[in-house]
Amino acid sequence: MGKQVNKLIDSKLLKTQLLFTLLLTLILSIPSAVAQELMVQDSKTYTIAEITVNGETSFSEQTIIAYSGLRKGEEIAIPGEKISKAITKLWNSNLFNNIEIYLKDVKNGNQAYLEIRLTDLPELNEVKITGVKKSKREKIIKENKLDKGVKVTENLITTTKNYLINTYKKDGYYNSKVAINTIEVQDSIQKARVNMVVRIDKGSKVKVKDIDFTGNEVFTDNKLKAAMKKTKQKNFIRVYKRSKYIEADYKEDLKAVIDKYKENGYRDARIVADSITVVDDKNVAIGIHIEEGELYTFGDISFIGNTVYSDEQLKRVLRIEKGDEYNGVMLEKRIADNTSPDALDITNMYQNNGYLFSTINPVEVSAEGNVIDLEIRISEGKPVHFNDITIVGNEVTNDKVIYRELYTRPGQLYKKSNVIRTIRELSQLGFFDAEQIGTNFKNPKPNEGTIDLEYSVVETGSSQVELQGGYGGGGFIGTLGLSFNNFSLKNILNKDAYTPVPRGDGQKLALRLQASQFFQTYSFSFTEPWMGGKKPVQFSTSFSHSKQFSYDYRTGRPDRSRSFNVTGVTLGLAKRLTIPDDYFSISHALTFQHYNLNNYNTSLFTFGDGYSNNLAYTIGLSRNNTYNDPIYPTGGSNFTVSAKVTFPYSLVNGVDYRALRDERNELDEFVSDTNNPEADRVEAVDRIAEIDQERFKWLEFYKIKFRVDWYSELAKKLVLKPSLEFGFLGAYNPNRGVIPFERFFLGGDGLANYTLDGRETIALRGYPNQSIQPLDENGNPTNDGGTIYNKFSLELRYPITLSQTAKIYGLTFLEGGVTYNDFHDYNPFDLKRSAGVGVRIFMPAFGLLGIDFGYGFDPVPGEFNPSRWQTHFIIGQQF
Repeated sequence: MGKQVNKLIDSKLLKTQLLFTLLLTLILSIPSAVAQELMVQDSKTYTIAEITVNGETSFSEQTIIAYSGLRKGEEIAIPGEKISKAITKLWNSNLFNNIEIYLKDVKNGNQAYLEIRLTDLPELNEVKITGVKKSKREKIIKENKLDKGVKVTENLITTTKNYLINTYKKDGYYNSKVAINTIEVQDSIQKARVNMVVRIDKGSKVKVKDIDFTGNEVFTDNKLKAAMKKTKQKNFIRVYKRSKYIEADYKEDLKAVIDKYKENGYRDARIVADSITVVDDKNVAIGIHIEEGELYTFGDISFIGNTVYSDEQLKRVLRIEKGDEYNGVMLEKRIADNTSPDALDITNMYQNNGYLFSTINPVEVSAEGNVIDLEIRISEGKPVHFNDITIVGNEVTNDKVIYRELYTRPGQLYKKSNVIRTIRELSQLGFFDAEQIGTNFKNPKPNEGTIDLEYSVVETGSSQVELQGGYGGGGFIGTLGLSFNNFSLKNILNKDAYTPVPRGDGQKLALRLQASQFFQTYSFSFTEPWMGGKKPVQFSTSFSHSKQFSYDYRTGRPDRSRSFNVTGVTLGLAKRLTIPDDYFSISHALTFQHYNLNNYNTSLFTFGDGYSNNLAYTIGLSRNNTYNDPIYPTGGSNFTVSAKVTFPYSLVNGVDYRALRDERNELDEFVSDTNNPEADRVEAVDRIAEIDQERFKWLEFYKIKFRVDWYSELAKKLVLKPSLEFGFLGAYNPNRGVIPFERFFLGGDGLANYTLDGRETIALRGYPNQSIQPLDENGNPTNDGGTIYNKFSLELRYPITLSQTAKIYGLTFLEGGVTYNDFHDYNPFDLKRSAGVGVRIFMPAFGLLGIDFGYGFDPVPGEFNPSRWQTHFIIGQQF
């Protein structure tokens, strides 16, 4: 090492200089604390006369010296702390490798000439990943920041390797192997660059071959295995849960085993030891040794510190009596149930009465004789009132639209239930990503009893475009729909507000055009959810016009000389109620429809020329407390009951409908008798049309409908949705009869397709569209729809993603439905049954899309074979 020193001024310094040089060159190989200690010993003070840089680097000498922190003219100790820190600074820059600092020369006794030797860390040129699919490669590069130009350090290689191994372990690939190599790039660029090769061998998934418990007497092995929700033993008959071994899940399941004991009085139960034995490359065996302890019961339970609620009130919420088997898990939930934000527990009891800073701690004061006496120690604090309530994240939606939905107000007493309700209401607006609505409590002042609350929202696209084409009803059908769900009518004349339309006031505007060679339909609707801006009174209006042409069987084309026109207008009001609770709302709608038939004869209408008017009033009562995401609710229920009625014209118009009915029946018999002259029969048909025109000039009916949906979260995000529907169309005057409009057509995807006669289409997957029809007296389907229907449905849903850009979930279903024309024949359980699977995709710009594959177990009316598999496409609706 003596050759490193170019010149020695004083021969007396020779031994000292050699020692200094040796110590400095060993800095990188000695732990920093030890190196610093060695350098401080026997050090001497020098003045830096000059610093030079040597090595393969693209950085300038001035830049490297600046990074080091060393300065010309600076006094330093050699060996000393500043040299060590200089090397550390250069190393921490993640730019250099092989860093060394040498003392080249000493002049005039204390003038030190230093040299920094280093090489640049190589930059990443490209990454090649083997052993995984292309889509996975992009994710690996993104999550490990393996971007072109990044410095390739040992830390980068190590963290990337550990990330991949841990990721595959979580998916059950316990024996995964990852190798990362770098290869220097030889080219004309004067930079150190490398290509990285990542070789991944996931191996086989490790399964749990056996789970063996020892020490357990209270519970059998099978009961303890059942308590382990995520770690399952291999069993060929179990398909709903795979038997992968994942360490994190296994640790949770060990806790679940102990919770099983705690829930049944064995407070001291513990796992003494557990082991994982590798059986082979694909299997492990788990051994768990349990010490069960003894059975405990609850003793005396007393409350300390409570002034707001009495002991009796708290005991009613705690719901634990002296002598009950000790249940530590239940005790925790009765104190504070973290799994349910609106649970009936003592913590929520206080927090829903303003005591945000209250704390409740159960303390065991005695366990003598296996009887546990408890003190529930309560620190109530002061009632808390809101100071400031703010919203952040809304760039389009006006503040007033959000603030009017808040159940929390400045100066109001804090209630946890009001915060939860506010989150639910903001989710239901449909303007924000329900998964990202958050709360942030700020500036808590326990002594003053105030706190600020900030709601954070992430806006999602609330406008939707429907642009589609397809074949149906004998030809191509084109649809153009525009739905603006956060519209602003007041800015309709403000050209600066068009982005692309005025937005932000929470109003809804929808325009739709659908056409084919056989029909055309146009519709417009507008909704103001807070008419007047003061109360949640919703005003809505809609207008539609449709024209349908008859099918010419000779040419296969529409016959434009025969048409059926429908024009309708609706005005509606809906109000949020406070009784029985504020989840209820009542709605009113007044609808007028004009049906105009021009030489349009079908089995449903006995008069081919004429018109019908439908002036109807609808009242509905609904309750919707589903939460939180309206696209994917995880709890609550939604029910609606409605009655649609018309004026009883037959009471006041003086028409003898019984005589018309008797005459019509006689004419029907005359027409059906082929022995009668053809001309007379034609004349009779014309008279029947005249009678029906009189009967249905102004439609007279009442219509009752009911639907309820429940949502229950069975496991995290796994939702069960049972549903029940019922509908009945009746007539005030039996002599006038049930109208040919407004009937129920059951079967298929539930879309109305191209039929415009006022019918209601009810989805029943697994069967062709509108194929479930009532039977006539001869056992043949009527094809005129039913006046009574009911439907049962059971759906199990699980999300694939609930991100802001797209919400996707899969589902399985069981359902059945039936339709009749008379209560004398009605049997609600004589169902057309089906089962199947499907998927739903919701994108803000396009609304809800989906596809279902349903298997119909029963034949449609008039056929003998089961319906079997049917494919249904879903657009803009939910089942």
